[in-house]
Amino acid sequence: WVPRAALRRTFYVTFHPLGRVAVQATVRSFVVTLNSHKPHFLALHCQEVGGKNYEESMTHVDSFVKELLSSDAMKEYNRARVYLDENYKSKEHFTALGSCYFIHESLKNIHHFDFKAKKFKKVLGKEIYSDTLESTPMLEKEKFPQDYFPECKWSRKGFIRTRWLLADCAFDLVNIHLFHDASNLVAWEKSPSVYSGTRQKALGYVLDRITDQRNEKVPYFLFGDFNFRLDSKQVIESLCSSATMQTVRATDTNEVDKVIFREMDNDRKVVLQLEKKLFSYVNQNVFRDNNGTPLLEFDKELSVFKERLHELEISFPPSYPYSEDHNEGKQYMNTRCPACVDGEWFSLCGRLVLLISLVFVSRYDNIGPNVCMGDHKPVFLSFRITTGTGKPNANKHKCCVLQ
Repeated sequence: WVPRAALRRTFYVTFHPLGRVAVQATVRSFVVTLNSHKPHFLALHCQEVGGKNYEESMTHVDSFVKELLSSDAMKEYNRARVYLDENYKSKEHFTALGSCYFIHESLKNIHHFDFKAKKFKKVLGKEIYSDTLESTPMLEKEKFPQDYFPECKWSRKGFIRTRWLLADCAFDLVNIHLFHDASNLVAWEKSPSVYSGTRQKALGYVLDRITDQRNEKVPYFLFGDFNFRLDSKQVIESLCSSATMQTVRATDTNEVDKVIFREMDNDRKVVLQLEKKLFSYVNQNVFRDNNGTPLLEFDKELSVFKERLHELEISFPPSYPYSEDHNEGKQYMNTRCPACVDGEWFSLCGRLVLLISLVFVSRYDNIGPNVCMGDHKPVFLSFRITTGTGKPNANKHKCCVLQ
């Protein structure tokens, strides 16, 4: 191991969502993971803050943050920046994103970028921002245009970007939430699905935005709910290769209402029933056993960005859609095909930062594998960055130029 004084352990978490039922279990499981890795710099990224019923549940977000800040596990973190987009009354700007950063007392020199003043500022004390994120110069926040996803009357999808200077290495942290599959039936129609194209368009927009000429280019790390799904058509063809298909249409519109796959023998047992918001497969163990690795061949959406984004090997089961029953922490809901929709990706220069700095990747995993934490399992990445990372290669790799 590199001597402690020469490195900084960095810890990134993606949470989604935060609702009333999940708060206490989320905090407990989070603290267990925190104590295990003991990061100096902690980034906590949340999507859908307040949960699905955010108008009623937004107060639980504040409770979560207060409980977190006052917990024994966080007592050694003497600086914090918390950005919560809670202003759900603003349809034009509301993203329901939350980006929270906690700095350990042993980390003496860390700076936060002011996008308006175009300079880094030393981080002191603890500050919490909500409702006024549009006027906060320490971040960039944007909501995707409505025409990106016309199926949803009021989408909350978008991104928040912050920039940091840690151990003489500057980098961007981007909290992002992309569009979901509105209908299993539509997603199944063709390969790749129409929703896949929508997500690619939105993610491409974010990547272009954070690498444009408005600011110096630095390595970037993306965290969030990308909603990237397995290729539905190909997955179903694989799972139901020996089954017969029955299509059921609505009597009033003649549109496809459900698709049923049955075994050809065994009393024609139902293997899979597919509806707009139903994906009921006979054997959920397919998605859990060996962390669902055999099905990763159908996880193709990131491949479009293989020249711009990288992800570490996935060693945990699909992060969505888990049961929201607190007694069923490992059970998937029969609403969508389970997939690793949550993740943490980094740019080419972010990858170089990891390699150049002799990074020890402690773990890329989920939190609370046996605990109900909402319909998503939080995902975390823990690693170490050596002091001075990026400096020797700043000229060689232009996107790593430090300010």
